[in-house]
Amino acid sequence: MSNYFTYILTNSTKKVLYVGMTNDLEQRLVEHFLNRGKPETFAGRYYCYYLLYYERFTLPGHALESEKEIKDWNRKRKEGLINSLNPEWKFLNSEIMLWPPDPETTAR
Repeated sequence: MSNYFTYILTNSTKKVLYVGMTNDLEQRLVEHFLNRGKPETFAGRYYCYYLLYYERFTLPGHALESEKEIKDWNRKRKEGLINSLNPEWKFLNSEIMLWPPDPETTAR
């Protein structure tokens, strides 16, 4: 069975929200971490690599639909979704993987 994820990231001050979709959440978190500070991407530009919310799907289309739907929401509604499962807005990265990633093993 395959896994696909819709997820929401933030930066250290929790002022920016980024919504994405992937089939490998651990690898995607590493990619966001490695792209921090890079202006070419939204998440990189705003240092968004802290996981606040994720949802697992078995079909890629369902994850993509969820991502598109959440991206269309205003911030207040996104905050409500995060609050429903993570009311303290804890960074969930360490639930998915060893965090922070080891620079020796994650270098590109």
